[in-house]
Amino acid sequence: MPLAHIYNRVLLKEGAWVRLLVPALIIVLVFFFAILAPAFLTLPNWKSLLLNNFSILAITAVSMTFVVASGGIDLSVGTALDFSGLALVLALNHGYSPAAAIVLALLAGLLAGAFNALLTGYLRITPFLATLGTLFIGTSTQQLLSNGGQPIYIDHAAQLNTVGTSLLGIPLPIFLALLLAAVAAVVLGKTSYGRLLTATGLQPAVVRYTGLSARWITGSVFVVAAFLAAVAGILLTTTVSSYVPLSGNAFLMNAIGATFIGTTLNRSGRANVLGTLAGVLFLNIVANGLLLIGWSFFWQQVATGGFILLVLMISFGARRGGAV
Repeated sequence: MPLAHIYNRVLLKEGAWVRLLVPALIIVLVFFFAILAPAFLTLPNWKSLLLNNFSILAITAVSMTFVVASGGIDLSVGTALDFSGLALVLALNHGYSPAAAIVLALLAGLLAGAFNALLTGYLRITPFLATLGTLFIGTSTQQLLSNGGQPIYIDHAAQLNTVGTSLLGIPLPIFLALLLAAVAAVVLGKTSYGRLLTATGLQPAVVRYTGLSARWITGSVFVVAAFLAAVAGILLTTTVSSYVPLSGNAFLMNAIGATFIGTTLNRSGRANVLGTLAGVLFLNIVANGLLLIGWSFFWQQVATGGFILLVLMISFGARRGGAV
């Protein structure tokens, strides 16, 4: 009887099964790919998955989490990522020290965020349209500065080795991803700024009635997102030892997908950092596993999109039905 009560109370009435959907799918996929592709569970494969794929996407997706939590969307996180990579390469190739080049790279990425803050916070353009404009401007600017989209390589003497660097025994990209995610989780969940940001996303009119500046909150979140995306751009550029124009856009859709997948882990359906990290891991496992079993890139994209739709349809369907 107690077990039946727990089942009805926790799994059915409170809809905990929806919040367990993504973790359960991750476990199922790990077993599935381990059977079909013996190399899937090997240490080199998981090291590559976490080091090269998870870290950069995780930081980018956490930046998207801030914007989604505020009730917006940022289509230009890839632009901030690319601007930071471009600035880093140019600074290093012109003889700047690594520290100075990193600072310039962060500032270059923040330009996109500041521009979005101006458009959304002060001109009151909706985030979708504002960041779409920034995306178009950033795309054209990169093509102009790179001779139509040609990669720019870091001079051999100036190369930074972030992949081979460790902190506390953890590879630097993974360490930074986990550190930034932890800080973001604390900011969103434990600080007054995070609570105001979430309140703005849920009830912007209420925030305005309190006398607080909703415009400041709306604008500042894009600066935060651009900073995080700039860090991801630095890691990407130092990983491949070059700046590849428009490479940041490849992370955009997965960052959005991971963020909304992550909302299924929250009882209220809100964007949250832990859920976003689970979404990133889920998408990386899907992509890596399909690659190892021989699926082409295009079919991988189809399958990834299908999984995202499946998770969101189940989640939103359960919420409309009152299961959550």
